[in-house]
Amino acid sequence: MATSLEGKVALVTGASRGIGAAVARALDGEGVKLALASRSGDDLGIEGAVAQPCDVGDYDQVKALVDAAVERFGRLDIVIPNAGIGTVGEPLHELPIEDIDRMIDVNTKGTIYAVHAALPHLIDSGEGDVVSVASVAGLRGLPTESVYCASKHGQVGFMRSLDHELRERGIRVTNVCPGGVATDFAIRDGHGRTEGAPELDEMMSGEDVAEAVVFVLTRPRDHRILTISLRPVGEPSWG
Repeated sequence: MATSLEGKVALVTGASRGIGAAVARALDGEGVKLALASRSGDDLGIEGAVAQPCDVGDYDQVKALVDAAVERFGRLDIVIPNAGIGTVGEPLHELPIEDIDRMIDVNTKGTIYAVHAALPHLIDSGEGDVVSVASVAGLRGLPTESVYCASKHGQVGFMRSLDHELRERGIRVTNVCPGGVATDFAIRDGHGRTEGAPELDEMMSGEDVAEAVVFVLTRPRDHRILTISLRPVGEPSWG
């Protein structure tokens, strides 16, 4: 039986568009109070949301948003590291060092920073959820995506290790790993960039991923889901 999220407080990073915006709106629909991190500081028109510009690769900015959320709402229950970027389609030796650094800063360090800043508040409450929106690129290697895959493997591995630390504290840890989602990042030449080059109408939407996040969060507290991998039917399976 699904449990209610009414009155819970969630931090969502990368919330201004795509999957992050869909997750924020889905949680708002469940009665969750929101702290939204994005470069633009967009509140998505969500009444009462705490929103401010935030580079997730800058710990001080992440900590400032967490502090603002706790000051406004008095607590923090859910952390959703979602912010992600990627430079793909280029061999490693042609990839600018600046792009390498930025992928690690946002995808890996941004996840770690968000959890690090928020975790004391989850521990204080005696329960909570950390749901990382990662990628199937965090579960396998893909050609011309070596650094992106490395950054996502770091994100997934961090979360898997964190599960061992936090389970006994009543804090659940989950990786949500989508395949082809119809966002600007995932589209190339009018098709999905993932295996099988799925047509746009075959790809998942941000709302599909948001439904998975809500599903995880609404499980009974004595259940936990470690990994969800979502893929469009148009993408081939792999072992």
